[in-house]
Amino acid sequence: MLSVLTVTSPFFLLVLAGYIATRTRLLPVQAISGLNAFVLYFALPCMLFRFGSLTPIDQLLDLPLAGLYLFSALIMIGVAVLLSRKRHLDWNNTAFGALVSTFPNTGFMGVPLLVALLGQAAAGPTIVTIFVDLVIVSSICIGISRLSSGGSMTTALRKSVRGVISNPMPWAIGLGAVASALQVQPPALIDATVRLLGDAASPVALFTIGAVLARAAVLHNTKDQIEVIHTAVWPITVLKLVLHPVLLYATFQTANALGAGIDSFTVLVVVLIGALPSASNVAILAERFHADSGRVARIVLLTTAIAFISFPATVALLRP
Repeated sequence: MLSVLTVTSPFFLLVLAGYIATRTRLLPVQAISGLNAFVLYFALPCMLFRFGSLTPIDQLLDLPLAGLYLFSALIMIGVAVLLSRKRHLDWNNTAFGALVSTFPNTGFMGVPLLVALLGQAAAGPTIVTIFVDLVIVSSICIGISRLSSGGSMTTALRKSVRGVISNPMPWAIGLGAVASALQVQPPALIDATVRLLGDAASPVALFTIGAVLARAAVLHNTKDQIEVIHTAVWPITVLKLVLHPVLLYATFQTANALGAGIDSFTVLVVVLIGALPSASNVAILAERFHADSGRVARIVLLTTAIAFISFPATVALLRP
């Protein structure tokens, strides 16, 4: 456990550093959007492209892995929707509660953390799950959010498609897959630049997660913010950190018992992805679709804080 904490602690301490810097106003709230833009449009796509180009194409096109991961995500969405609707939340807040319970922080935290823990081989399965979450899972939840009165499913799906197209991460994964399939690498000058930006992704992304979480708390204290919904915050947190990894483990073990033949290393990577905290960008999506982003941010904050202990414990439990 101590050896695992030695690897994982710096990742969570960088999140804490970003949180403290923003809460103490050392980092202005207005600067956070710039950090987000750097990570989302420059550093993280370069990191995903590099990992994708260095990963064998058959790992990036692992359809059984994608299908089983999506199956587990659909169950998670269903459970979270039932839980929220029983507590009389509207469809909009129900949908984003379901998304925050299902969408791990794989891009900003999971890729560098899992590669640091398990080596380069962890990148392939991780990239597959990122693609499923970005393209399919988020689109389903956005569609559910439009079930509220006055919402148009067609408009929501159109916005979702535009969001996927404008998000550089799926494009970076796709370009990396093409480079892997063709076994080509960029020219030395471009490759060095991509490598430099990719190396910056991990520390800046982790710092930005903390800053984004602190921004939600800072803005909530201003007079312009409405009261945050506190319904089903802890239950959703438990779903993310407990049910999600357990469900993934059960799904993949059952599939293997039926002859799926997914190797134990891939199962380990996927279960650890499920044990990651919720993705911080769900709060931004919730705000864009007029759901209570403060509630979502609180869930992200809780899952991130608890995962400081729960994630290393899961690694120590599962890793040989």
